[in-house]
Amino acid sequence: MKAAVLEKITSVRENPQPLSFMELPDPVPVPGQILVRVSACGVCHTELDEIEGRTPPSSFPFILGHQVVGVVVNRGPQAAKYAQGERVGIGWIGWACGQCPACREGLENLCPDFKATGRDLPGGYAQYVAVSENFAFSIPEIFSDAQAAPLLCAGAIGFRSLRLANLTDGQPLGLTGFGASAHLVLQLARHLYPHSELFVFARSECEQQFALDLGAHWAGNTGEKSPQKLSAIIDTTPVWKPVVEALENLAPGGRLVINAIRKEEADKDQLLRLDYPLHLWQEKEIKSVANVARRDIEEFLALAAQYPIIPDVEEYPFADVNRALSELKAGQIRGAKVLKME
Repeated sequence: MKAAVLEKITSVRENPQPLSFMELPDPVPVPGQILVRVSACGVCHTELDEIEGRTPPSSFPFILGHQVVGVVVNRGPQAAKYAQGERVGIGWIGWACGQCPACREGLENLCPDFKATGRDLPGGYAQYVAVSENFAFSIPEIFSDAQAAPLLCAGAIGFRSLRLANLTDGQPLGLTGFGASAHLVLQLARHLYPHSELFVFARSECEQQFALDLGAHWAGNTGEKSPQKLSAIIDTTPVWKPVVEALENLAPGGRLVINAIRKEEADKDQLLRLDYPLHLWQEKEIKSVANVARRDIEEFLALAAQYPIIPDVEEYPFADVNRALSELKAGQIRGAKVLKME
């Protein structure tokens, strides 16, 4: 099969061709696994974190990609959940033990043996991928392959972030950054909290207008003050400045939810601006989001189909994977980027 693989840690800004194409043997599904022929795979900022070493893959060369949509073409022994020809999705959660205290409490995203698709297990930047049938998901018919891909991570992690925000309908919500995840969170929040005003902080006027077009009540630059203090803010950026700015925009008792696997180092000195009475006092709190559980993906797919929530998608041929990654690194984003397989 054809696959785009990462052979070493590198800087995407300095090396605009971080992935190499290789011909590899087709995966063979082991007991309990299904073999999926990939039709689409989302491009996520987490791939940049893997390429640049903030959360590196478990070995090299390695196949990245964790927003995978495809068709079951083979089944290993004891695999009976999905029929051949059935369309499925694969997300960031590729495996959890099911036995540890976190898993038993429904927090398999916190499992100490958590394995991520495209980091610990081979991912979807390839023509085929094998996955445990218990970590694959049925895709609602309403979505095309390209539309479904970002729902599996950008949507699901956004859904988890929104739950962790602990918002009550009518309380104002802020979003910092307006890429793949935030543009889905905004649409979901409009349905779940119809009386809550939504405020978006984004670096470009294009992103701000996109947010207003999707129903935001206000949109401004990352460093601007919101028209009112906010009960919760979800930060979807890879950098530190929005964290500091968001804390200043929180109401007393408000919660900042950081929706990122890793933060970059370039502007870490922004944390030196933290002023306790301005940013942290009055019982403000910070909550991080770690991975997703299967429940997040299953429930978000159902909600997205019900409303419906349709991602704004920019499609790339599989051969242009490096261009998609470079544009993501450069901040050239509107909605979600998705690779379409030949």
